[in-house]
Amino acid sequence: MNKNPLNKIVAYYSPKERYVLVKMLFSVIFLFTMYFLLLTLSGCGYKLYGKVSLPFNSIKIDKIENRTFEPKLQDRLYKALVKEFLKHGVEVRQDAELKLSGVINTFEMRILSEKSDIASEYEVIIKGDFTLQSPSESSREYKDIGSPFILSFSGSGRLEELVASKEIASEKAIEDMAMEITGILFYSKKE
Repeated sequence: MNKNPLNKIVAYYSPKERYVLVKMLFSVIFLFTMYFLLLTLSGCGYKLYGKVSLPFNSIKIDKIENRTFEPKLQDRLYKALVKEFLKHGVEVRQDAELKLSGVINTFEMRILSEKSDIASEYEVIIKGDFTLQSPSESSREYKDIGSPFILSFSGSGRLEELVASKEIASEKAIEDMAMEITGILFYSKKE
């Protein structure tokens, strides 16, 4: 003897009625899910920005100076900034009124952990100072901008693997730095 309560429902309703009930149940579940999703997004302070609401639609990336001993950081940051601006719908043009310039001051590889007196994990830190110039107002400076994340890599293998891992980690740090710069420019309030 089966004591499953669903057997009574199955026996009571025809297949067509069961189909309608299941369809209604899924519709109610879907509506509640959408309601709670909208309630969650609207109540948490999260705001969606479109291209129209950005403070500018074009920018010139002026000189980026590299004051570290790591070669070609300025070129890699320029490419990452162009990519990040284009991702947000901002054109990078030579005749734009806004001009972004910067100086990369810091490139460090710090040891995070050791095994048998040999460094086994490193951290990459890249920081710089940036200036946004516009013709209508004075320039705004942003100091000590870098990746907001800890970027680490393992270095316990051969030298070639260590150098390759350092390059990958420094590229990620540059991309994060570009993302941080664009975020500050787009979403910070004017002082």
